[in-house]
Amino acid sequence: MTSQASPPPIYALTPGRLTGDGPGLTSLVEDVRNATRAGLRAVLVREPGLTDRAFLGLTRAIVDIVGEVDGWVGVHDRPHLARLTGASGVHLGFRSLAPRDAREVVGGDLAIGLSTHADDDPAPIEGVDHVFFGPVRPTPSKEGILDAVGLEALHRRCEQSPVGVWAIGGLRPTDVRACLDAGARGLAVLGGLLGSPSPAESTGAYLEEVSRWS
Repeated sequence: MTSQASPPPIYALTPGRLTGDGPGLTSLVEDVRNATRAGLRAVLVREPGLTDRAFLGLTRAIVDIVGEVDGWVGVHDRPHLARLTGASGVHLGFRSLAPRDAREVVGGDLAIGLSTHADDDPAPIEGVDHVFFGPVRPTPSKEGILDAVGLEALHRRCEQSPVGVWAIGGLRPTDVRACLDAGARGLAVLGGLLGSPSPAESTGAYLEEVSRWS
């Protein structure tokens, strides 16, 4: 896998709906394969319903696929599995270990990402290499939990952040230019990519906008 400190501009999150072995897992792996063929180079494996054993098997399969194109795979919320999978990094949420503790688990050569929100302190956090910020747009996954922050808040966070910011939350290909103009290094996308009816077609749409505006 790539040793770069941060993921590429378009970072796809897995849908997070899996609960065990079965056709859903096989379908997700195939979606990742098709999206990778269409140009996707970064996947965050976020499947909280899987056991560690199933998560490990899934992530290794995705690492094999994305690794063929020297891409990036992140492990969400399971630092203890990151090195076993061959992933490029680990991503931390509000239930996760603190970054300094995760660093002790994964070592110094894996990247650490962190989810941040509007009320969070943008000051440096030791050991974090990049952050997500959002939700920028309204999104079903955060409905009733977090309000959309909008592009102005994204711009402020990008100006204040000591590390690269990936915008997240309800973002479509038509949002790529605005997010990049606001200072984001890229977009982290769930429903619009691996959660879409055609991940390969969706990948092409996002990457076309990145190519046009970056």
